[in-house]
Amino acid sequence: MDIKITPHALSGRLRAIASKSDAHRVLICAALCDGAGDAFDALCARFVGGEAGFDPSEDILATIACLRAFKSGAQIPTLDCGESGSTLRFLLPVAMAVADAAAFDGHGRLPERPLGELKREMEAHGCKFSAPCLPFTVRGRLTGGTYTLPGNVSSQYVTGLLLALPMLGSDSRIVLTSKLQSAAYVEMTLRTLRAFGIRICETADGYEIPGNQRYTWPQKLAVEGDWSNAAFFLTAGMLGSPVTVTDLMPDSPQADRAIAVLLAGFGADCKNAGGDYTVAPAADGKPMRIDVSECPDLFPILSVAAAGVCGETVLENAARLRLKESDRIQTTAQMLQALGGNVSEREDALVIYGTGKLCGGCVDSCGDHRIAMAAAIASVLCEEPVVIGHAEAVRKSYPRFFEDFRQLGGIADVIGTGK
Repeated sequence: MDIKITPHALSGRLRAIASKSDAHRVLICAALCDGAGDAFDALCARFVGGEAGFDPSEDILATIACLRAFKSGAQIPTLDCGESGSTLRFLLPVAMAVADAAAFDGHGRLPERPLGELKREMEAHGCKFSAPCLPFTVRGRLTGGTYTLPGNVSSQYVTGLLLALPMLGSDSRIVLTSKLQSAAYVEMTLRTLRAFGIRICETADGYEIPGNQRYTWPQKLAVEGDWSNAAFFLTAGMLGSPVTVTDLMPDSPQADRAIAVLLAGFGADCKNAGGDYTVAPAADGKPMRIDVSECPDLFPILSVAAAGVCGETVLENAARLRLKESDRIQTTAQMLQALGGNVSEREDALVIYGTGKLCGGCVDSCGDHRIAMAAAIASVLCEEPVVIGHAEAVRKSYPRFFEDFRQLGGIADVIGTGK
């Protein structure tokens, strides 16, 4: 699907959709609760049915499908993770904590994304993989003990183990050999585990996980509003006219709540009224130097914000972004260049030479949802229309994105089905 956007300022008020990151964790914990079948099915139905605020993103639907396959009673369930790295990395150890065998598959770039350290530790604790990369079948129950991981590879490995190890028959430890990156995502996992009655002890170098624990349904179950996707529309407020996104938690463990501080750093006027965040342009913007290691998903939209101010902005410590749905350093650079921006790509960074405006042009999303959404917001800075190829990529995390874009006054027309 190709979409043509006619430049127009966005303004108005939107409700944040449910956080994809939080939803993965809540759904998995809910599925692991004894005797909660009807409640789990009802929770899944809210996403599948697209209840207000619960967008049925492809990643969340992949997790739901995997959990349903797992609960189907099949001797060797097949878990198709789609293109969702979270689904795969979370469910690998979870599945092998409670089953003797499971088959895993995935699509797009998912088979290319790293699993090495997690796979190695699982193999050292009772599991055998039929192949080095997807698709594969895993056999053998996970056993307790000490799991050693580098902290600077993927926090998703840590989350997967934290979800799985409490169910084992013996105690376990996770030892991190380096500083944990994206630590906020692990804090989100710990918060969800506590809500479901699971005890985890943090240590100086990792975590201690008592075995023989059981997941219990919480008295109050909620999924946070999504800071990652709110970031796109909040940035539109900085670039054009005021935009408000509601139902965001100021104390959320989501790393991407940093967007409010970062946009203020660029010079935007940011206000919070009980979780309703409003961002408006400031008189003078200023470039920044931003370490994105703790909030890598903000990289594409921060590059658009940087194009909206005059001067040299550096987004650094971004090497892991080359392993996302696209090589996100490269595709972000290509997006801005296609729209008339001036950037310099480095091995682990991007330098944006902002001028406060862009020209317009044609952008290929490269199948990356965050590139498609960032290009749409970049249209606010453009003098000519923006055409986004493969704009359907937004379905991965935010299927309603273009509907919400239009609700704020954006002009977006489907002009082709793509190739």
